Amino acid sequence: MTFWDHLDDLRGVLMRIAVVVLVCGVGAFIAMPWLFDNVILAPAQPQFWLYSLLDSAGATDAARPLDIQLVSIELASQFFIHMSASCWTAVVVAFPIIIYLVWSFVAPALYEHERRGMRRAFLLGNLLFYTGAAAGYFFVFPIALRFLAEYSLSPDITPVVSIDSYMDNFFTVVLLMGAVFELPLLAWLLGAIGLLRRSFFRRYRRHAIVGLMIVAALITPTGDPFTLLAVFFPIYALWEFSATLVKD
Repeated sequence: MTFWDHLDDLRGVLMRIAVVVLVCGVGAFIAMPWLFDNVILAPAQPQFWLYSLLDSAGATDAARPLDIQLVSIELASQFFIHMSASCWTAVVVAFPIIIYLVWSFVAPALYEHERRGMRRAFLLGNLLFYTGAAAGYFFVFPIALRFLAEYSLSPDITPVVSIDSYMDNFFTVVLLMGAVFELPLLAWLLGAIGLLRRSFFRRYRRHAIVGLMIVAALITPTGDPFTLLAVFFPIYALWEFSATLVKD
């Protein structure tokens, strides 16, 4: 194939990606009022499942339900949030299809053993991303939301949270956790090309425990040891899981 033939194929792939995102975006736009009330705003509701779970575990401070008021400050905020939330939802939902279409364009240039490795990376990467996004939504974001919303610099300040700020933090935390959970995949890829060995994980395990404990404390600055450990253990499990994916 000539350069222009490859360019035509790439253009076809990009067009299919655009169609997939557009279809998912239209569906997300239609469903967004329901998604907003029952999914996106759920962590701000007192009956969110995490508060009951922490309460039953004895973490009384962490289990205290939120009491915040969300407001729309700008005239067009709700419209633009409706649009942006639909776009982000479409990208997240269509992410495996997008990666598959990109893979279909790249695969013919790879050897058979490289294709097998990329198939495993594709499956592992999607599984880890959605697992991390779920952890961010169900656990990390509610804790961060409660801490930031109830933090008081002065008793004379009445906390009122804008919907723009809420949405920025929501997507940042959820997508960031999805990216953090991709670390085992990164370790596997670095190990596959010889840049990382399992001895690295054994040598720096103690350092990792301290560092990850600090990261967990920064993610959940509530001072509650139950919450701190509940965040630390999944992140540390990623470290140990990454070690199993790397050769000695």
